[in-house]
Amino acid sequence: MAELNTQATAEADLVYKLEDKPPFFNSLVSAITHLLAIFVPMITPALIVGNVLKLPVEMTAYLVSMAMVASGIGTYLQVNRFGMVGSGMLSIQSVNFSFVGVMISLGFSMKEKGLDENAMISTLLGVSFVGAFLVCGAAWVLPYLKRVITPTVSGVVVLLIGLSLIDVGITDFGGGFHLKGTDEFGSLKYVGLASFVLLVVLLFNCMKNPLLRMSGVAVGLIAGYIVALFMGMVDFSALKDAPIMTIPTPFKYGFQFDFAAFLVAGTIYLLSVFEAVGDLTATAMVSGQKYEGEEFQQRLRGGVFADGLVSVIATALGSLPLTTFAQNNGVIQMTGVASRHVGKFIAIILVVAGLFPIFGRAFTTIPSPVLGGAMVLMFGLIAIAGVRIIMTNGINRREAVIAATAVGVGLGVAFEPDVFKLLPEVFRNAIAAGGITAVVLNLLLPHDLTDKSVYLSEKSE
Repeated sequence: MAELNTQATAEADLVYKLEDKPPFFNSLVSAITHLLAIFVPMITPALIVGNVLKLPVEMTAYLVSMAMVASGIGTYLQVNRFGMVGSGMLSIQSVNFSFVGVMISLGFSMKEKGLDENAMISTLLGVSFVGAFLVCGAAWVLPYLKRVITPTVSGVVVLLIGLSLIDVGITDFGGGFHLKGTDEFGSLKYVGLASFVLLVVLLFNCMKNPLLRMSGVAVGLIAGYIVALFMGMVDFSALKDAPIMTIPTPFKYGFQFDFAAFLVAGTIYLLSVFEAVGDLTATAMVSGQKYEGEEFQQRLRGGVFADGLVSVIATALGSLPLTTFAQNNGVIQMTGVASRHVGKFIAIILVVAGLFPIFGRAFTTIPSPVLGGAMVLMFGLIAIAGVRIIMTNGINRREAVIAATAVGVGLGVAFEPDVFKLLPEVFRNAIAAGGITAVVLNLLLPHDLTDKSVYLSEKSE
């Protein structure tokens, strides 16, 4: 009964329901509003991976372009629901931030082995391509995975992802990885510029208007970019001799596979399934759709299957893996537009933008401190999101022990990766080591039904 009331209330608040077809102008405005919420998080992962791993400008620009193309293709599949593929809701696909830290860690490991940029990217995308099939398979065994990967396990992994990325954000804050070890790193002009961006983002984040709040990161980056222009810190050389169009080329950099890297990527893929489940459930709720029962289970299965299939397509084209984005649920609530047909406009805009390389190359000119000013906050929020997931049902003694041990192992590996040098290489990655520890403890530690203690719980506040 509670579900029916919530469903009816959500549907009553909608201006355009799921199957409605808004007029062209209304659809276009709604599509642009959604793009404001996802555009920066969509292109930022490729920029971060490219900058940190010191990839050539052409390669980073291609990753950015393919992120847009793949997001457009994925969104089109999700909103149209072709047979068993797609949720049939306004579910927007974008690059999965969970893979940023993993890609950087694996990339550094490959560099230490002597791999050049081409071999490194072909390996990273190769293991991501194979790993995406795990998500396709997971769509059909969701009820069984829930017994193994609990909110505590998922929360620990998200927390470790956020904490590991903060190092990347604060390094860009000080000027970027290319300046580490020099007197320039941490100089006033870099820290000052990054602080200005952070201040703008925080200022917009405090505003009451939901659209302004969601646009805060984008506004902060634009403001920081303008200041960087006046400071002479923007290098436009990447825009010279840029081709008119980018032609998506499957396995442009070749295909290589590394089993140890696959174990790390596979772990993150399986854990990202539950992020997708949460986002799809929220989309159903705000769209006035059922979020229980067989009809919802079919939407859920189709949405998760699409997540996996889209990541197969994305990594084959040269993008980082994709996932369903949560930001758009806020846009649906704010605008009252839940029409899946708006998603078709979003898809077309993304594909067109990705096909013209001037867009991808333009983003590569953003100075590291400008990115760092926004990323410190965004990565911190990822860590906080992990804490919130852990606290979903409160934390009793057993869950506290699992979380504490897994975070301790994960952060320990981040500080001293050689501590597990006698174990398989997967244990030298902080996120994977912490995630595996959480899964194993969750399976081994007995449940104490008499333990009613709750250390942290939203219900006890």
